[in-house]
Amino acid sequence: MRVADFDFDLPDDLIAQFPPAVRGGSRLLHVDAAGTRVDRDFRDLPGLLRANDLLVMNDTRVIKARLFGQKDSGGKVELLVERVTDEFEALAFIRASHAPKPGSTIHLADDVTVEVLARQDDLTRLRFPRPVLDVLEQFGRLPLPPYIEHTPTADDEARYQTVYANEPGAVAAPTAGLHFDGAMLDALHEAGIRSARVTLHVGAGTFQPVRVDDIAEHRMHSERYTIPQATVDAINDTRARGGRVVAVGTTSLRALEAAAATSQAGELHAGSNETDIFITPGYRFRVVDALITNFHLPKSTLLMLVSAFAGVDVIRAAYAHAIAERYRFFSYGDAMFLERRPQ
Repeated sequence: MRVADFDFDLPDDLIAQFPPAVRGGSRLLHVDAAGTRVDRDFRDLPGLLRANDLLVMNDTRVIKARLFGQKDSGGKVELLVERVTDEFEALAFIRASHAPKPGSTIHLADDVTVEVLARQDDLTRLRFPRPVLDVLEQFGRLPLPPYIEHTPTADDEARYQTVYANEPGAVAAPTAGLHFDGAMLDALHEAGIRSARVTLHVGAGTFQPVRVDDIAEHRMHSERYTIPQATVDAINDTRARGGRVVAVGTTSLRALEAAAATSQAGELHAGSNETDIFITPGYRFRVVDALITNFHLPKSTLLMLVSAFAGVDVIRAAYAHAIAERYRFFSYGDAMFLERRPQ
């Protein structure tokens, strides 16, 4: 398939620049396995789930990954940490008039100088004088997506984070989880709907455009994920009870499907690994039965993923409906509940 197969026209005023007034105060487009659409509110979610269903949520925490500094020459530098690789090192995208060379330094403050180690494809490996996460917390800025045009505020620092975020390392939020508040989680628990956690640290590559015409030629950035044994056990128990595995967000789905893909039998095993899984139409899903997700960018890998899950024509029709009904799009926008098309 071609990138143009996943394009659509979106009015700029439908790109949500701010979250809804209250967490969870968003709309929800329900699309069942036959492609039937129903307009709902996110508060209706418990009624779409069954007592034996399992919600799988990504508990990654967004870090303050954007940094500003100066080169030895005095030139300005903007860093976007893509991944923390160990306590003192990270991979980052660098914006500067001239990219700093290996062996040079970047000055963030009087006592904080970052060493440029090496280029790694379109990223640069950096070494920090103190633990990377400590430096980011002190000097970093929340990395809002490029289509959100305002400078991050204290409200963004709270709302561009799920209420169950626990493991620091993401540079973009798992945005389907932004709709959940404590009251919703309590209501789901009281209804007998269980939840489990995975961790996938979302990288900046999630916003990278597909630069090839034939999508089969696109290569994804690698991301780190962890599947706890408790989550594997919960999924196996859900299957035994006849329930559905409902991924909260494309990142949870990618972690689960990537883990299952490492087994020849498609069985899910606990552990940590790297994944560059690229899910496109024709992919056979092994784990996930339903998906809660936001509306995604035109020509994006995430739009290709949801098209694989629900069907290309179904997603085209759903997005056209959402635009006509003025749903809000992207990270701070409204949500969809997708039931997987028959395989």
